[in-house]
Amino acid sequence: MTTATITGHHAKPGSAGICRGCWDQMHMPIPIGGPLSLPLRAFGITRSKMNPDICTICERSFQYVKKQRHITSGATILFADIRGYTGLSERIGAVELSQIVSLFQTRAAEAIWANDGIVNKQMGDGLMAIFNFPIKREDHAAAAIRAGRDIQRLCGEALAGIEVSEPLGIGVGIHTGDVQIGEFSSFHSDFTAIGGVVNQAARLESQAQPGEIVVSAEAARQAPALMTGSEARMLSLKGFEQPVEARILQAE
Repeated sequence: MTTATITGHHAKPGSAGICRGCWDQMHMPIPIGGPLSLPLRAFGITRSKMNPDICTICERSFQYVKKQRHITSGATILFADIRGYTGLSERIGAVELSQIVSLFQTRAAEAIWANDGIVNKQMGDGLMAIFNFPIKREDHAAAAIRAGRDIQRLCGEALAGIEVSEPLGIGVGIHTGDVQIGEFSSFHSDFTAIGGVVNQAARLESQAQPGEIVVSAEAARQAPALMTGSEARMLSLKGFEQPVEARILQAE
């Protein structure tokens, strides 16, 4: 029996009957939908804001889930943000700016959730997503690349109707490898990922032009079928002595 069968998971995010993270990590069926979830809500166990198919136990109780403070795990990291946001913020009002940020964060989260990723951090005009924890996916690099494409499509459609002096665009960076996942603060229990893979994903995103998805060579090799039509590019990244090879996908 597969995880999808156990959880009742469908393509639509938020349809899982039990927490997919708790099931994948502990094989523990924690109800997050239906009548069985009602008693747990009294104890603050609800759907997580990181992904509606996981629960707040996954989000806030990493040591309970993994029995240790942090682990090393294979994962794919995605960063995305609005290109030219700083300049834009100097030219338009706060209400219009908040509308743009809200549209971006909402549509990007939808794309990430639909591909079993979690929105681990939201940073104003940007975000960081993790694929393969706590929801397990063997094809996590491909899932992140699909999410990147969906982000470009959904955000492009949503932002196209906003009248600004310059067209808005999104930049995406993706890298895969072993990361440290866990709690790294004594006063904040939500888990996150750190390490060289995370840093490189952020650096790749910083090099993305509007409408581009910058995919590391490592991630591209794990999803060759999704790289058709991509462009090879050598990038000089801050903190890296040698140029880094990447593949560039354009928004469709």
